[in-house]
This record gives sequence, C-alpha cells and structure tokens, in this order.
Amino acid sequence: MLSDTPMLVDVVLPMDKAHNPDEQKLAIAGKLGIAVDEITDFRLQKESIDARQKLIRFQLRFEVGVGMDLPAEVPLTRNYQPVSDQAKRVLIVGCGPAGLFAALRCIELGLKPIIVERGKDVSSRRFDLAPIMRQGIIIEDSNYCFGEGGAGTFSDGKLYTRSTKRGPVREVYETFVAHGAPKEILTEAHPHIGSNLLPNVVKSMRESIISAGGEVHFGAKVVRLLIDETRLRIEGAVCATGEEFRADAVILATGHSARDVYSMLLHQGVELEQKSFAVGVRIEHPQSFIDQRQYHLRPGEKRPDQLPAARYSVTTTIQDRGVHSFCMCPGGFIVPAATENDEVVVNGMSLSKRDSPFANSGFVVSVHPKDTKKFENEHGVLAGVAYQKTLEQATSIAGGGKQKAPAQKVGDFLNQRVSSSLLDTTYFPGLTSYPLHELLPRDVVWRMQEGLRFFEKKWRGYAGSHAQLIGCETRTSSPVRVPRDSETLQSPSLSGLFPCGEGAGYAGGIASAALDGWRCAEVIATWLK
Repeated sequence: MLSDTPMLVDVVLPMDKAHNPDEQKLAIAGKLGIAVDEITDFRLQKESIDARQKLIRFQLRFEVGVGMDLPAEVPLTRNYQPVSDQAKRVLIVGCGPAGLFAALRCIELGLKPIIVERGKDVSSRRFDLAPIMRQGIIIEDSNYCFGEGGAGTFSDGKLYTRSTKRGPVREVYETFVAHGAPKEILTEAHPHIGSNLLPNVVKSMRESIISAGGEVHFGAKVVRLLIDETRLRIEGAVCATGEEFRADAVILATGHSARDVYSMLLHQGVELEQKSFAVGVRIEHPQSFIDQRQYHLRPGEKRPDQLPAARYSVTTTIQDRGVHSFCMCPGGFIVPAATENDEVVVNGMSLSKRDSPFANSGFVVSVHPKDTKKFENEHGVLAGVAYQKTLEQATSIAGGGKQKAPAQKVGDFLNQRVSSSLLDTTYFPGLTSYPLHELLPRDVVWRMQEGLRFFEKKWRGYAGSHAQLIGCETRTSSPVRVPRDSETLQSPSLSGLFPCGEGAGYAGGIASAALDGWRCAEVIATWLK
C-alpha cells in the first residue's frame, strides 16, 4: 500500500479504451503500484481524447480512494428557495444564457428576477423555425437568434470555454445537469448538449425561476429605458406593448443580434463603443474526411464506434488579421440565422449524437473598427453594425431570396471562378452558385484565400474538392460594446444599468455568457444592500 493511512489521490491515465471499469481499475492500480484490491473506490473526473499519434488514447483523470470510500457526490437538484415579496427587483432584458443564469443567481441571493424576452418560449419558438426552413420566411422576433434560450439554444449547445478565471465553470455545468442536461458534460473535455436536448433544459430553467417567485415575460420587446434624469439612474424599461417594468437594477443581456437595442441605447444617451468582430463563411466537409484526418484512419476506414465525430480548430494571422475556424460543428448542420427577411446569415448546429454525415465550421477573418470607417459618417459608433447588415443584404440578393445562400467550391474560390456545380449540403433552404470572392469585402477575401492555402499545406485536403464555402457568416460576435466599470459592472452613463453577456461585448459563447450573468447578479446583490 502507498501508505498505512487511507488516502484520496488523483490519477491521470492514457488508455486505449474508455468506460470499462475493470480495465480502468487495473490500470489505476498499475499506475499507483498497488494491488487492485487496495482500491476501495474511484470516480472519473475528466475525459479527453489524445489523437496526436496513430494510436488513439483516451486521457482519463480519476479521483481514487485507497483504503477509503470517496466522499458521496452531492445530488444535483433544481430546488431554489422562494424569494420574499419584499425582495429587491432585478429586471433582466433577454432570456439567453446570460439572462437565465443571472436570474437563477438572483434567486439564490434573495433577489426577485423579472425576465423580459422579445421572442417566444422555446416550444413555440421551435415551430417558428419551420417557415424559415421551408418557405424562407423569418419571423423577426422568433427565429434562430431571438427567443427563450437565445442564439445558443439551436446552435449545438457547445459549452467549452477558456474563461475559467471568470467564475465557477463547473457550477454552470452542474446547473445544466440539474435541469436535464446529460451528466457526461461534467467529465467531457469539450462538452456540448445538442440542439435537440437544450430546449428542454432551457424550459426547465425557466420553470425553476418561476417556481421560486421570479417572472418570465415573452413577447416583451424593450423599446425604451425608464430613466430618472435628475439622478441618471435607470428605473426600468418600457416594452413595445406599452407595459412598464420597474426594478431596482437592470441587467441588459440582449445578445449579439439585437441591433435595435444599440440604437435605443444611443438615442437615450448610453455610451457605446466599437469593437472587433469577424466575418466570412461556413466551410463544409464530409465528416468522414475530418475523422480520417484527426484519427489517422486509412481512406474508407470507418471511425470506431467509441470515438466521437472528430472536431478541429485552425488559426493563423495574415497581415495583422486573424484567420480562423469558428464554432466548429462535427456531425452538424448549417442553418439560416438571419433576424430580418432582407438578410442571409449562416450558422452551425449539431444534435446531441453529432451523427450528420457532414461537418461545418465558420471560416472567418477578423474585422477591426478601422475596417468599417466608410460607414462611420452615417452610422457613427454603429459602423460595424452597418458593415454586417450591408453584407447580409448583399448575401440575400446573391442567394436569390427565400433564405437561399450563395455558395462556391473551395477550389473555385481560390481560382476566382464561378462553380459550375455545387456539392451536397446540410443547408436546407438551398444553395445558389455565386462567386463569393466578389461578394465578400476584398480585404477579407484575399486573407481567406491565403488562409485556405496555408491550412491546405498543413492539412492536405482541407481546401480539396470535397470542401465547399457557404455565405455568409457575420454574427460571430457583437460589433459593439456597452462599456461598464470594471468593478461595479455598471454603465458609466447610467447608474443601475448592468451590460452583460455577448450582446454587451463581455462573452463569447454559452458558458462565458452564463458566467457573466452570474457575476452581474452577485455584484448587484452587493450593490443593493
């Protein structure tokens, strides 16, 4: 035995196979140099895949009890103590991950959250996606971007984040599990829930908020802030219906596509600033090609069942601008993510099993504020919004309307010629052959071309005959930031207003937005004491 004293130890093991307890226990004993029967208990903490060599290994981290049982796992429940009738009120504008997690944290801290959401509940919202796919008609307040759960609800539910310093990522994952997400997200290195499962998780979170005394109002599009002009303090908001919601603090968590909110803020004197974003296309490959490349498979060799659909990430810098993949969806689909009928915007999603025969990823180039200068005279700080909108409208025209998207084979894009035919695709509304090298801004096009050539040298076939570009990907992040004090998290223009999440420029995905909502709620609780 390692010691005469029972102990808990962490063990990291590379293994050929995962999820076989007997093999795992034997390997743990070998790593520790002890007999198998000295291991009283063990539990998987984290699982990742090491595919750098031809022999694929799972990298498993275990908590192990040697001569002692592991501490019992705390059951993950969704029981929240009801807030009192006298609780301070926090108005949360937006029901995406930032808004939902802010609301749940408010309840835990004894505050009453009131969510107002321009779109519909997640069940009704699902029905509103059908006209987009079948008729190319967008319901402008209920679509892939707007509605309960925000843009992430129907875009894979990827939870991986590097924002571990922002807050308790593990607690975010545990909250999802308590509301019905698969428990595997607690141990996977790159967790995701899937667009087929996430709607029910979001619905469960809403039920927790309401049962604890919070409120959630759908079809409540905010059109004006209620401001005490003498104190420059926010007092609530007015919705398009005329209904007023008053509160002691307001969290603005409207997401990256609520462009009318930026105009409203600007009109009411709230400070805004430009920020960088990225634009480009979706690049689609057969998933079998990605699997072969990442798992070192022979041509035609099928991916082993124990391995998930392979993912990838590519990035480089070309003349001071990033060129990189974005929101990669293994075994996924490309979907129409515009919010108005004169636009075409594409995005990616995956179901929980990630079993589509195609993989897609954003392939984008960074856009800095100085790249949008031609829009500044007319649009000022909203120049980036105008840049996006102009490209989205041109994409709609290029596609031919009804949410059809312009597309081009990668080889034709590199050689600047129109594709005489197009490849099969997961984009349901349909594709139109179009020279994307003429549609996208010139400084974006040549960097994309150089990036594709660079990645082709590193990864033969990435820009091959089975690769296709579908345009345009423009909503990678907000082109606007709503400034806030680094300590109080309040707008310097308006006391009591807490800009939050992706739409305010402080997050870049589901997990980081959830953490930002969590943080805003905690700061508000201290501020309102």
